[in-house]
This record gives sequence, structure tokens and C-alpha cells, in this order.
Amino acid sequence: MTNWKSDDKRDFIRMSVDAEARVYIEGRSEALAATCRDLSATGVSLRVSDPVPPGTQLRVQIASPNAHLSAFDADAEVVHCEPEGQGHRLGVKITKMR
Repeated sequence: MTNWKSDDKRDFIRMSVDAEARVYIEGRSEALAATCRDLSATGVSLRVSDPVPPGTQLRVQIASPNAHLSAFDADAEVVHCEPEGQGHRLGVKITKMR
């Protein structure tokens, strides 16, 4: 289920999601398993098991649950990484939609 939420500090509405994502770190061939927590027109919040330093360049892919809709596929940059439970929460800025 998706929810819409707004935050006074943001220019875009964020959509809460709970979707599996694949995250590719620039220069590596294997994907990291991730969960997309929310997304907006300019960024994505991801939960991953290991920390990823700010400034790291990524490719984020989220499969579409509907064959008629394109998958989410974007280049992004890690803005912040914070411990969360037994993993880490990444805030990433979308730099280019593919």
C-alpha cells in the first residue's frame, strides 16, 4: 500500500512504499539488496544492510508490479547514511532517470 506524506522542508510530495530494490554501487557488478521506504521526484529513501558513504554514486532499480508500467531505474548519489535497527537508512538524490 502506498501513502502520501508531505514535509515542510521538502518541495515535493514523498510517496511511502515498501518495495524491494536493487542497488548497484558504481564500479561494482553485484547488486545490494535494499528496501525502498519512500520516493519523491528528487530522491529515494532506502534500507540496506551495510553502510554506504555519502557521495557514493548508485544505480537504483525497482521492479514494476504491473507489466504495463515501466520499472523505476535511476542514477543517484548517497546524501546521507544513518544506522537504523540492524541495517542502515540511505537518503539518495536522483541525478538521472534512465
